[in-house]
Amino acid sequence: MIVAGKLIEYLDNGKFVCALVIESQPKRLRLINQNGREVNLPTSRVIHCSNQTHSTTVGRDALTKQLRETTEKRCSLMKDLNLQEIWELTAEDGSHSFTPAFLSELAFGEIANDDSISAFLRCVFEDKLFFKYKEGLILANHPEKVEQLQIQFAKERKREQLIEEGAAFIIGILSANSPPEQLGAVEEETLRILRDYYLFGSESTEADLAQKLLKTAGLHKPHDPFHLLVKTGIWSANENIPLLRHELPVNFSLAARQQAELILQRSQEELFSDPGRTNLTHLHPITIDGPTTLDFDDALTVQEQEGNYLVGIHISDVAHYVRPGDPLFLETMRRGTSIYFPEGQIPMLPRHLSQGICSLIQDETRATLSFMVLLSADAEVLKVRIFPSIIKVKRRLTYEEVDRMLDTDPEIRLLDILRRKLRARRLQNGALLLPFPDVNIFIDHQGKVHVNLSKSDTPSRTIVSEMMILANSEAAKYVADRMVPGLFRSQPVLQNRIVFGEDDDLFQNTLQRKNIPRGELSTSAKSHSGLGVSHYTTVTSPIRRLLDLVMQHQLNSIIRRQEPSFTEEMCKDFTSVLTRTLTTAQIVRQQRQRYWLLKYLADRQGQYIDALVIQAGPKRINLLLTDILMDIDLPPPGGKNMSPNTLVKVQIVKSDPLDNIIRFDW
Repeated sequence: MIVAGKLIEYLDNGKFVCALVIESQPKRLRLINQNGREVNLPTSRVIHCSNQTHSTTVGRDALTKQLRETTEKRCSLMKDLNLQEIWELTAEDGSHSFTPAFLSELAFGEIANDDSISAFLRCVFEDKLFFKYKEGLILANHPEKVEQLQIQFAKERKREQLIEEGAAFIIGILSANSPPEQLGAVEEETLRILRDYYLFGSESTEADLAQKLLKTAGLHKPHDPFHLLVKTGIWSANENIPLLRHELPVNFSLAARQQAELILQRSQEELFSDPGRTNLTHLHPITIDGPTTLDFDDALTVQEQEGNYLVGIHISDVAHYVRPGDPLFLETMRRGTSIYFPEGQIPMLPRHLSQGICSLIQDETRATLSFMVLLSADAEVLKVRIFPSIIKVKRRLTYEEVDRMLDTDPEIRLLDILRRKLRARRLQNGALLLPFPDVNIFIDHQGKVHVNLSKSDTPSRTIVSEMMILANSEAAKYVADRMVPGLFRSQPVLQNRIVFGEDDDLFQNTLQRKNIPRGELSTSAKSHSGLGVSHYTTVTSPIRRLLDLVMQHQLNSIIRRQEPSFTEEMCKDFTSVLTRTLTTAQIVRQQRQRYWLLKYLADRQGQYIDALVIQAGPKRINLLLTDILMDIDLPPPGGKNMSPNTLVKVQIVKSDPLDNIIRFDW
């Protein structure tokens, strides 16, 4: 039992504290410590107790002075100790546990006393490499343990150095007027840690280190790492955070780039030597796309034949260049689709393929998969031939040009007549059109955001969409009729129908969109109620969609009377890959679209904008902002009744794109 008058030492926040026992109980001690404080301490916390007993009647000031002098003396003795030498001696001895007194005598070469024992214990607690203290004994670490601890301590020293130097770097960056010209290893590591922490929070691998860096640098706001990375030039002021957060691939692998280079070196003459490929360069295909489009994956031809119409839908034969198992195909598996943002795109294939040899560029010889569909005067499908082909696009037209040529160009006029009849047939089969304006976001050179709406169902656009639906449904039917597995899109029958025919009422279409059954992706064909077709897949955009590329391979193998490229099991695997990649891509695209819309609204805080009431309930009003087609909810305004399909004004109270916060008021 520790009695009054004993000098004891205990740990407080990892530091040795010297104290005199002034009252002793079986399990607790009352002490005066070296700081002059009176402390109640459990006896279990005592590390060292002196052999010598001291007077307890000394005044507090004198006692405090004595305790401090004792502490200084013991700390001074620590300088003469070399724990490694003592540890090596114990290793030779072969023993594992020792009394502090024994090791103290071994270290100092003289009989142990209270001060030398204390000095040795202090060293053991300060340098945990060679020994550890346990229940009054000193345990010598095994050599393997020492080696492990050396590695661990080196990491900890490096970590502490990184925190110190990294925090200093952060403070320097924030106080500087321009980004640094060059970054050292510590600076790059600091920014990498903060980047990961901003993107992934507590799930980042070094979240704790990032928090300590920020705290040491005096940064406490959630977006401080973002602004720091912008200031250093690592990120732009409008960095695509959703893209980085979901870790979608942006760059292509070396193997994929090398394969793309080899493809570019291939001669187009090889297409003409393929006996399974038909030369259609005598035709005059046209492409119809937006004015800024660079990747053209479809072209159209039309000919009148004895009262019927032979429509050619020619799709870029990407499958000819990108084969299953090769590096480029593996890249398409990682991506699933091209993603389009207001500021640019993330292509599924390298640009020199998607905008080069795979793109149906005017006056260039290209490999295609042609759907030659014979339609009756009423647009009934009479005959379908699908085959690999070679075409050369004669005209590259924009949507606006085609809309102006509807009555003056013979081919355009025929395509317009047929698209009307094809659409009418789909409507008879229950198709749901739901035309909804496109939201076009443009960022000018000053970073200012502009938004406008454009019609999505102009004649030119519906010419293209009807021909693509025709090709896709015939492709699905062709594969399904031959009992070959594929990737098919379907949609259950609509239960709550609000819109009929070609109604383009914004209110009705918005309401109907909230009542549409979810589409399905499966390996067997089923009807698609929304499109009004019995079979459906997508094969018309192989440059930008994995699903279309897979189905193009499946079609090619059937046409050439080969074994199907993909088995049922492989197709099921593709559905899993596509579900994952397309869902992620859609989330990223929507979040990025919302960011730019919130930035657009941020410039208009305090202003009133038009909103269409879609649904009005007792606790919330659902509205559509008609200028940007954003869906919002507000509590009902006091004292006013809101009726659906009513145009009202709402005020933009706050818009913060970085925080993804938007608030409106009546």
